[in-house]
Amino acid sequence: MSDRTMARQVLLFICFLSLSSALGQVSYSIPEEMAKGSLVGNIAQDLGLDLKRLKSGKARIYTGDSAEYIELNKERGVLLIKERIDREALCGQTTPCALHLQIILENPMEFFSVTIEIVDINDNIPSFEKGRIHFRISESAILESKFTLEPAIDLDVGINGLQSYMLKPTDNFNLKFKNQHGGAQNVEMVLQKPLDREKQHDIKLVLTAVDGGDPQLSGSIEIHITVLDVNDNAPVFSQSVYKATVTENARKDTIVSTVSATDADEGVNSKIEYSITNMQDNVRQLFSINKDNGQVSVVGIIDFEKARNYEIRVQASDHGGLTDSCKIIVDVIDINDNKPVINIMSKTNVIAENSPSDTVVIMVNVQDPDSGENGKVQCSISENIPFSLKSTNNNFFSLVTDSDLDRERESEYNISVTCADEGVPSLSSSVTLSLQISDVNDNAPVFEKSSYEASVQENNTPGLSIFTVRARDADFNQNARVSYILEDSSVNGVPVSSLVSVSADSGVIHAVRSFDYEQIKDFQFRVKAQDGGSPPLSSNASVKIIIQDQNDNAPQVLYPVQSGASVVAEIVPRSADVGYLVTKVVAVDVDSGQNAWLSYKLQKATDRALFEVGLQNGEIRTVRQVTDKDAVKQRLTVVVEDNGQPSRSATVNVNVAVADSFPEVLSEFTDFTHDREYNDNLTFYLVLALAVVSFLFIVSIIAILSVKCYRWRRERMFYKSGANLPVIPYYPPLYADVGGTGTLQHVYNYEVCRTTDSRKSDLKYVRPCSESIISLDTSGTQTLTHAQRERLNFDDCGDQVRIIFITNLCGILKRF
Repeated sequence: MSDRTMARQVLLFICFLSLSSALGQVSYSIPEEMAKGSLVGNIAQDLGLDLKRLKSGKARIYTGDSAEYIELNKERGVLLIKERIDREALCGQTTPCALHLQIILENPMEFFSVTIEIVDINDNIPSFEKGRIHFRISESAILESKFTLEPAIDLDVGINGLQSYMLKPTDNFNLKFKNQHGGAQNVEMVLQKPLDREKQHDIKLVLTAVDGGDPQLSGSIEIHITVLDVNDNAPVFSQSVYKATVTENARKDTIVSTVSATDADEGVNSKIEYSITNMQDNVRQLFSINKDNGQVSVVGIIDFEKARNYEIRVQASDHGGLTDSCKIIVDVIDINDNKPVINIMSKTNVIAENSPSDTVVIMVNVQDPDSGENGKVQCSISENIPFSLKSTNNNFFSLVTDSDLDRERESEYNISVTCADEGVPSLSSSVTLSLQISDVNDNAPVFEKSSYEASVQENNTPGLSIFTVRARDADFNQNARVSYILEDSSVNGVPVSSLVSVSADSGVIHAVRSFDYEQIKDFQFRVKAQDGGSPPLSSNASVKIIIQDQNDNAPQVLYPVQSGASVVAEIVPRSADVGYLVTKVVAVDVDSGQNAWLSYKLQKATDRALFEVGLQNGEIRTVRQVTDKDAVKQRLTVVVEDNGQPSRSATVNVNVAVADSFPEVLSEFTDFTHDREYNDNLTFYLVLALAVVSFLFIVSIIAILSVKCYRWRRERMFYKSGANLPVIPYYPPLYADVGGTGTLQHVYNYEVCRTTDSRKSDLKYVRPCSESIISLDTSGTQTLTHAQRERLNFDDCGDQVRIIFITNLCGILKRF
């Protein structure tokens, strides 16, 4: 290839025409056979696109089903040669020859049309199909007789195509060359000088075909002529041009046309044979001619989409070598034999549910190679879906959103795109596209209830599962992952988190500690359900926990008070009637409901026939008349029991003195305390021993001081000393004697004079009062209580006080 040819190629390469950028179309012109990697054009600059846009939009080339000769370099924004382009293989004799491709970008979806014209270069030599042409010509052939020659084939087009022929030598023949309609060529050899078989039996000529390229390329073929004896008349066609039509996909052996030629000779010289002389195209693969009668019939597949018409060149030859030629113009009639072809140019498999309207989802290109109405295509999509199909360009369609999407209502769409042509009958094709709707966090969790109420029994185990709150989120995946959170609040000044906890994953509410119904009966808090979206959405619900009471508290006896230091006795006169109110056992239970319903029963008694206890009120009354035979000292054990399951109980001992005189009571209850049975453990005795030792030490000190002081204050001690020893009965708060009668109806006043025998005393009865209770401490000493707080007068006692004190002190020490 010369420098001039190279310069011409470079000139064609750098010359391109850019169409209106507003229409998104660019055209380039390049020569064929460019090396791989050669530059076609700066597509980014010509389309006004930034290189970043090419990268972010994932720019790519769409060529449909055709081979990819061009590639896009997104780093430089240029189009490059991907494969070497042969214009003749790509377009054949069609001019102009162009590649049509689209540049597709996403996010947002765009496409641009690019046309690249392939310019022919002179890279093909004219050639003949046969290696030699042979004629048999009679020596009597008249001058100007024409002999049709096989035309040469040059795959190049335009100026690079076949331009002229040369015939050498030209002693007997000249060359006649004429271009015909459709690019066909008619090359004829014309007899200019009579032949003489006797002088030259064989004639050899060379036919050379020359193209118009630079440099010129040529090809040649040898023509061998055998001179025959006399054949005066050549065949003559009735028409030089015949016209016919054939339907595409016509069956084989379909008659297309019939040609006819006549020869004025007689005999063997008048017999004509017909033949098709097309060499350059594929006519002889599609049509054949009967050599005897000139009928042209179909032998191949006629396809309108490949060729819309054919030119058949027919030659008539007699046996003398004389010929004539004509041509048949065959027009192919299109039928609707091609379905529309749907090509997916760009497709989005997933689209967010909050995508705005007119968001491009899919771009398709529809091709129908038929013509006219048969090639017009209309496309439609499924009904009742939030999408529409828009035509963006010739046979280009975009599927866009036309209303709001909601993944919770429909998470996937199977969109059927159907394209049909307007032929009769109409042909159609369809494709189903699957589109997933991706989730966005547009739904907050929703609780099954706005408020919950649950109960748990007191004394529960810490960590106990109370119940479960549930919330559902209509979103998907992470956006639907619900976490439960305990909102900060307080119950009676205590953080609610110290009472309960909530499992973040399951919503199970656990008790953090053991509940006590007597401290808290119910409490409320709020639980928040929060999803895992960004930003997260949440909702809350109120929860009320009710503590159920358990019978975990035994009744508590308020009266009579049980004390280990003294014995309290209730006095019943022997004159008491039936139903006499001795005392009342008062007890409470801090539980509630039936767990706090108390009943009283007499468990043990010295004389069970003498006393009874009210089942509901705990009143101890006599059930018969008291007699002289009844023991003075009576001991009752009362059981107080609640109504729980299982029930709990408490016992109380009530000491009752049946007597009419105080001395009788005093003498009987002096040793009462000695009958007490102790079941204390070792620890109790150790503590008691320590207390006794301390008490003896203090008493010793007091005794020594008392003796010292007694010597110089003797007179004052004997005549002025006295003692006020009140014993006040204990009644529970709000206690009242409903029956209107007191426990004991009398108060007694005594004057005492003790002797050395502490168990024998002289008691002088003074007068009764409204109430009196005798309290005896465990030391064995007696304390007399007077309602009117009278003094004890130690008349006639004298020095016996000191003796009594020392005697009693020795009695205490002896007991311990």
